[in-house]
Amino acid sequence: MSTKAFNVYHDFPFFFPEELNEIINAHEKVFFQKGDFILEEGKTSNEYLILEKGLARSFVNDFNGNEVTTNFFVENEIIIEVSSLFQRIPTQENIVCITDCECQKIDFDTFQELYHKIQNLSEWGRAWMSQELFTYKQRSVEMFTLSATKRYLNLLEQKPHVIQFAPLKQIASYLGVTDTSLSRIRKELVSHPKKN
Repeated sequence: MSTKAFNVYHDFPFFFPEELNEIINAHEKVFFQKGDFILEEGKTSNEYLILEKGLARSFVNDFNGNEVTTNFFVENEIIIEVSSLFQRIPTQENIVCITDCECQKIDFDTFQELYHKIQNLSEWGRAWMSQELFTYKQRSVEMFTLSATKRYLNLLEQKPHVIQFAPLKQIASYLGVTDTSLSRIRKELVSHPKKN
């Protein structure tokens, strides 16, 4: 089974070919339609997915009941709610498909079995988690240290699919700005691209 989605494993240099085959064969292909929930608030996550095609996002509801986007998942990224999956607790987040999505799924019990069986998978897990922590830390710092325009440009560079397919309101909440502010930023970038 060969797909770019499995590069999340191939990029880790220490797997033996037979280990990679066993891990990859443990996945199951699943399909979601636009608007489908992969995970809903109050439920416990029992799987993680690698997004093969499409775009998804995670969000929480703030104290006023407004949706606040916490992450966007693009192709070849792992869709996961770490706390819920590994601590076996109900999630506060929702994960929903912005477009139709094709994913490779592995359930929690299978992952745990492989994790204890294949030493390199636990090493991969630590490396992956370290990278995710770094990414989240960097994003939280950038919310205070970068302008909204710079945060938008970073998102455009890192995840162009988001700008192409996600509604303005979702992008604005992810960037921590209002819809009006984001509209103004986009207009300014079109009018004066060299200034930024």
